[in-house]
Order: sequence, then structure tokens, then C-alpha cells
Amino acid sequence: MKKATLSILFFAAALSSYACPVCERARAKTAFGSISHGPGPGSNWDYLAVWVSVAAVLLTLIFTIKFLVKPNETNSDHIKNSILNFEQS
Repeated sequence: MKKATLSILFFAAALSSYACPVCERARAKTAFGSISHGPGPGSNWDYLAVWVSVAAVLLTLIFTIKFLVKPNETNSDHIKNSILNFEQS
């Protein structure tokens, strides 16, 4: 059963790696090759937009993890202390 499931999974992955025939004819001769549908990027501005977006997402991810792990809020009047400090109620 496990062998059949893995075979079906690999077969489906292999089929999904090919573009449809229409996109295969219209594909761009770029780094995307046959994995992209449509004509691909029109100019270098498209690549710039993608890389700026990737940088923004990575910075957001880095700062999110940083502030979740170690928030560095030590003010005694910070709002979290009104919830965490039960002695002042």
C-alpha cells in the first residue's frame, strides 16, 4: 500500500512539472523555462518587483521571529504588565 501511494505521488509530481501545450509554445526563454505558465517576465522591472517583494517578505519574517522570541519590553508601565502582574490588582 505504501509503495503504491508513493508511486502515485511521484507520478503526479512528474505530471505537474510539465506546462500545458499552449504555454509550452508561448514560454519565455528565461530562467523559468517550462515551469511558468504564460509568456513570463516582460522586462527587467518584473524581476526587480519580484526581488523587492521577496526581500520585504524575508525581512518581515526575520523581524516577526525576532520579536516573538525576545520582545525586549522592560518598561514597568508596559501594557503587558497590567495583565501579567497580579499583585497590583
